[in-house]
Amino acid sequence: MKWTGRRESSNVDDRRGISGGGLAVGGGIIGVIVLLVRFFVLGDTSAVNEALPQGGPQQEMSAEEKKLDDERASFVKVVLADTEDVWNQLYSQSGKSYTEPTLVLFRQSVQSACGMAGSATGPFYCPGDQQVYIDLSFFEDMQNKLNAPGDFAMAYVIAHEVGHHIQKLNGTSDKMHQLRRRVSEEEYNKYSVMLELQADFLAGVWAHHAQRTKNILEANDIEEALNAANAIGDDRLQKQAQGRVVPESFTHGTSAQRMYWFKKGFETGDISQGNTFQDPSLN
Repeated sequence: MKWTGRRESSNVDDRRGISGGGLAVGGGIIGVIVLLVRFFVLGDTSAVNEALPQGGPQQEMSAEEKKLDDERASFVKVVLADTEDVWNQLYSQSGKSYTEPTLVLFRQSVQSACGMAGSATGPFYCPGDQQVYIDLSFFEDMQNKLNAPGDFAMAYVIAHEVGHHIQKLNGTSDKMHQLRRRVSEEEYNKYSVMLELQADFLAGVWAHHAQRTKNILEANDIEEALNAANAIGDDRLQKQAQGRVVPESFTHGTSAQRMYWFKKGFETGDISQGNTFQDPSLN
């Protein structure tokens, strides 16, 4: 991805030097491995404890590690700026005003309106404060734990979380919150899949318009994003974790579904084609 030397977003709250301590709840992409697969599928409560930060002082970073960390922070800020430009333009075209989210950088653990969160949860969006949270160590997790390397794989994940912000702005997230009280867990999981796939679609829409207006893509960038989408499919994660797949426990969608919806968003760039809640194949 062509990103060096371009505008960095100012909507960033850098808390990397602050230790949050305390406990955490899951919800991010890396957290799917630990919490979704082992807790919701296997009923292994020890997975929760593994995902919780243990507090204590942060380890000092070497000069080389700090340089790499700061470079990753700059990359995240550029991607966030690109999402701002795209969504401001698309909202303006529809006669609306886009409210830009804040992105919080942290290490080990952080306090959000959704509770305490730790590095193991991966990047996540909290509707309560309309902020995206990310521990930059997730870049290594993407490469080493998920086998999804590449800067555009990382950009896809950030754009996915911003997609959840779009869902908050248009009321979809609030409807999901209300629905949770009225349906069974199995039925809610189906709606959760639709919500996540729509965020994948919105990430693809962002990539479409960012490429059209800024020519950000390099060779194999879309393949990197599709590889990341494939790596975090519920079926693949469950197969790796336990050797079998439990479809009724899916909350994010299969690898094929995640790739399909990101690709559809990228190819069309048309928000109106991303109503995953009306897709008969998901019902």
